[in-house]
Amino acid sequence: MVNSSEATLILIKPDGLVKSLTGNILTRLAETKLEIVAAKMVRVSRELATQHYKHLKNEPFFEDIIKYITGELHNRKKVMALVYWGPGAIKKVRELAGATNPEMADSTSIRGSYGRITTRGLYENVMHCSANPQEAEEEIKLWFAPEEIIVDLYPSKEITESQIKRRGWK
Repeated sequence: MVNSSEATLILIKPDGLVKSLTGNILTRLAETKLEIVAAKMVRVSRELATQHYKHLKNEPFFEDIIKYITGELHNRKKVMALVYWGPGAIKKVRELAGATNPEMADSTSIRGSYGRITTRGLYENVMHCSANPQEAEEEIKLWFAPEEIIVDLYPSKEITESQIKRRGWK
């Protein structure tokens, strides 16, 4: 990584988008004085969701959390993915986000203000943020390609590919 700065992945989840909380969340995150070095809207495939939550695959709520992040539960099949970067990024963002369980989160935190627990026990906590530097690197590499991030966070290499199909503008 560059300097003593670190990066963290932030996802504004479908319930945050349905409730039009994007502006509120970004305003709160501005308190960190961190830099946004990547941002995009993502249609979350089952494959991406499964990879992101692979550490929870044996939990009884795994299917519910996959349906949650893919937008099936809120009919909002997207998330906003961001990378925030700067000194103490992970700690600063996690403090503002609050506890994963919205009922345990400080009422002034983002999750304490906007999250809820469903009747089935699923935490709808409006956002995800990386827990530690190793998790942040793994998650950022999962959600973003090197060219989508405006700083060189991690070592990368040039890849030459042929026969690539992608959508283009008409």
